[in-house]
Amino acid sequence: MLYRRFGKTGLQLSVFSFGAMRFLASKENAIRTAQAAVDLGINHLETARGYGESEKFLGAALRAGLPRERVYITTKIPPQQDGSAMRRAIEESLSRLGIDRIDIFDLHGINNREQFDLGMGCLPAIRRAMDEGLIAHLGFSTHAPLDLLLETIATGEFESVNLHYYYFNQRNAPAIALAHQLDMGVFIISPTDKGGQLFNPPARLVELCAPYTPIAINHRFLLADPRIHTLSLGAAHPGEFAPHLAVADQGGPLSEGEKAILERLERQYQRVPSLCEQCYQCLPCPEDIHIPEVLRLRNLALGFEMNDFGRYRYAMFGNAGHWFPGRKANSCTDCGDCLPRCPVGLEIPALLKQTHALLYQGERKRLWGSSS
Repeated sequence: MLYRRFGKTGLQLSVFSFGAMRFLASKENAIRTAQAAVDLGINHLETARGYGESEKFLGAALRAGLPRERVYITTKIPPQQDGSAMRRAIEESLSRLGIDRIDIFDLHGINNREQFDLGMGCLPAIRRAMDEGLIAHLGFSTHAPLDLLLETIATGEFESVNLHYYYFNQRNAPAIALAHQLDMGVFIISPTDKGGQLFNPPARLVELCAPYTPIAINHRFLLADPRIHTLSLGAAHPGEFAPHLAVADQGGPLSEGEKAILERLERQYQRVPSLCEQCYQCLPCPEDIHIPEVLRLRNLALGFEMNDFGRYRYAMFGNAGHWFPGRKANSCTDCGDCLPRCPVGLEIPALLKQTHALLYQGERKRLWGSSS
């Protein structure tokens, strides 16, 4: 297992973190899974007060013998209405975890202007908790649009950021660059799931990534970048760590073979008919359709047969609030507002209808109500 300095926190974190969002089966399974992570060399355990019983289960693992001195614990709490509410939330999380200090505290879900403003209003209470030794380091997690993400990083208030960035979604590349410039820790959210459900890849993607697995080539794309420090693995049981271990000690530059795979993937991507180039100039949409994200899912379905992933994410439109904003593509009224703004002249309304027909399979229930 490789370890990297997590930005200005100075913490040496394993390049894989255990994301405890999917502690679902039982307390006993949670204890076994957390212990398996530590046995593999993972020293960063990440949870959130919104992840069901996760904080309590992680606390149970610590009481059952998980060595506190060998792990760093992150928990995430969303912005609260005032400082008093934030203080109560911090104390509740400490109690559930059964610890006296949170190693990394993340403001959870700085996703829009309202959450940003609430979060900034909570900072005095968080700083007081830091002064008292209840919190060691401060970061934030985000699903925000790029402009707000960059603004939040640029405040200088945070030591780390937890964000989306994968081979199949590189929109946040400027945020990676700015975080590096400010010496912030960079923690990638769920690269195997949110990065394309790579644990269940379509045959076409397997073929294109050979001899690597899609999981491994995505990990190598990320870990070959020294500005990225750790990737979340949301294992639900001990056996789910195995697909990641082949590259746990590979952090150097991409090999020629790895570069060839990524070039093959890019050539395939460019063959998508009416490819959306993700410039975001079509926004805002009068009907609040997140046109670029809808068409990104279309790109992946047509280019790599990633239909299952597209259906999984597409079903979230209209059901996840500020965690995954926008309405489904069938809300399009053919107003044409987007057409003159597309630099490559895509027939966007027609593509939206096509994508809805391709990916819509009804509504889905989210795992938790507080994140995606």
